Amino acid sequence: QVQLEESGGGLVQPGGSLRLSCAASRSIPRAAIMGWYRQAPGRQREFVARFTSVGTTYYTPSVKGRFTISRDNAENTVFLQMNSLKPEDTAVYYCNAEWLDNDVWGQGTQVTVSS
Repeated sequence: QVQLEESGGGLVQPGGSLRLSCAASRSIPRAAIMGWYRQAPGRQREFVARFTSVGTTYYTPSVKGRFTISRDNAENTVFLQMNSLKPEDTAVYYCNAEWLDNDVWGQGTQVTVSS
């Protein structure tokens, strides 16, 4: 069973940047859809960004133009570059990998945007 581990979260001031990483414990098929989701206190988990097997990216409207998802297949790692962070971006961020009948989630990394 593949395991995903997120890192890179922390406390940042509004307008700042963070780069999240999601490392897989072993190789993930290139056909896998890799995504980032987040869950703020008292709210449901929501979609943030997705990187498809053919390299197409999708973003939720609130982060488009500020966040960038990328994938390093050689290192089995997915990144989320987050710029111009806002207090409403505060949440636990989760990495997800989905392929065939596999749906794997990481444990999450906390991102707090506050002055």
